[in-house]
Amino acid sequence: MENIHITKATLSDIDQLQKIGRQTFSETFSTGNTEENMRQYLDEGFSLEKLTAELNDKNTQIYFAVLDNTVIGYLKLNFGQSQTELKEENALEIERIYVLKEFHGKNVGQVLYEKAMQIAKQASASYVWLGVWEENPRAINFYKKNGFLEFDKHIFKLGNDEQTDIMMKLSLENK
Repeated sequence: MENIHITKATLSDIDQLQKIGRQTFSETFSTGNTEENMRQYLDEGFSLEKLTAELNDKNTQIYFAVLDNTVIGYLKLNFGQSQTELKEENALEIERIYVLKEFHGKNVGQVLYEKAMQIAKQASASYVWLGVWEENPRAINFYKKNGFLEFDKHIFKLGNDEQTDIMMKLSLENK
């Protein structure tokens, strides 16, 4: 899809960010989780207060994938102390790459991923890392295809359910 534009999200985009965040998270995870846990996570994880803090964080960047003036996916990156775990200054975390279900398989995720790699290189990051739910083979395969390797696991809490995320890393040394 060559007409995809990547734009940086700002505070004035908060309603659109909340909408795309809730929709893509729900499309991705609702079948594997209870309605109650999903509702709790969506309410907390995509609250206007939380999104405002993320958009105001100088170590977090959020980008939209836009097609024909419609947001069809987004990317969330964390640097330094804003990373969810490793918090190393020479690292970049891809916290989220989400695409509307109707656009899966149309290269939108790859375009967002390439934007993340461009930013990582501009920031002189030594490596990029992320966590992906062990029951999301589509995402795991996407990252493996792009050269990521598994290096650890961590617990992700969705409502009252503790789930295992596979942590994956891509070294940018010599790239």
